[in-house]
Amino acid sequence: MHIFVTGGAGYIGSICSEELLNAGHEVTIFDNLTEGHRKALDSRATFVEGDLADREKIIGAVATAKPAAIMHFAANALVGESMTNPSKYFRNNVAAGINLLDAAVEAGVKKFIFSSTCATYGTPERVPIDERLPQHPINPYGLSKLMFEQILDWYDKIHGLVNVKLRYFNAAGASEQFGEDHRIETHLIPNIIKVALGQREKAEIYGDKYATPDGTCIRDYIHILDLAAAHMLALKAEKSEAYNLGCGEGFSVRQVIDIVQKVSGVPIPVEVKPPRAGDPPRLISGSHKIMTQLGWKPRFPRLLPIIESAWAWHQKHPNGYGD
Repeated sequence: MHIFVTGGAGYIGSICSEELLNAGHEVTIFDNLTEGHRKALDSRATFVEGDLADREKIIGAVATAKPAAIMHFAANALVGESMTNPSKYFRNNVAAGINLLDAAVEAGVKKFIFSSTCATYGTPERVPIDERLPQHPINPYGLSKLMFEQILDWYDKIHGLVNVKLRYFNAAGASEQFGEDHRIETHLIPNIIKVALGQREKAEIYGDKYATPDGTCIRDYIHILDLAAAHMLALKAEKSEAYNLGCGEGFSVRQVIDIVQKVSGVPIPVEVKPPRAGDPPRLISGSHKIMTQLGWKPRFPRLLPIIESAWAWHQKHPNGYGD
């Protein structure tokens, strides 16, 4: 199949593009390179530099590519920033995304895979979090993703655009070629690895008095290659659906730090800071639905191989992509 990938120069988009190409698909990547990296572009893909806010550009790019499906990864994804600049998130994640949907309709695309997030659930009523729980986002980022999910459903009803919404938990790890390099890094694992590489003085723990075994927050981590595999399975979906993507097992902040120490062989100094507002003690995915309906099964359900892959990539690329 020919797959049109938006945000294919970013962390998740680059590795999903790589895996699509490895599986024999043809890929066109569309990215404005504001958050992604030119060096993260797979050389086997066709690259179109452009912004989804440029309506004519994206309509022309999709019309030229004539893809069988679109995978949409392009979005702003910093929760804190969304609380100070909500306009950016609604413009880029919702309004610009509508341009992509219209491009899909005009080009006759019938399948759309959307990179969503567990942030659409907000603070969950219970864990593990399954798709039956109500979605009550508590920040503009989560709301922008939920709004786009709802718009997708209308495009299915009106235009027959079958969509699969994949609600990620914590994507982590790397392939041999591509890894995680954000210009503003907020994710736990790469920030701890920076300490092991001598690029940061210490790891920061935000709160250690939670109702968890070691007092620190527990999160569900999914290997980026398992996440990519779910996207390829989603291409086979015959009707619109939403799926959670996580391994169903949680690891605390202290456990993550301990495993980075074990893998790197470097002691990780720690500073405990006050807890952040709105941080739930536990966020764990219930991913039974995608396992039963699409046959997805994580190859790397444990945290150790996830961190090993991330450490290996960062050792080879201590300055990321360097752009």
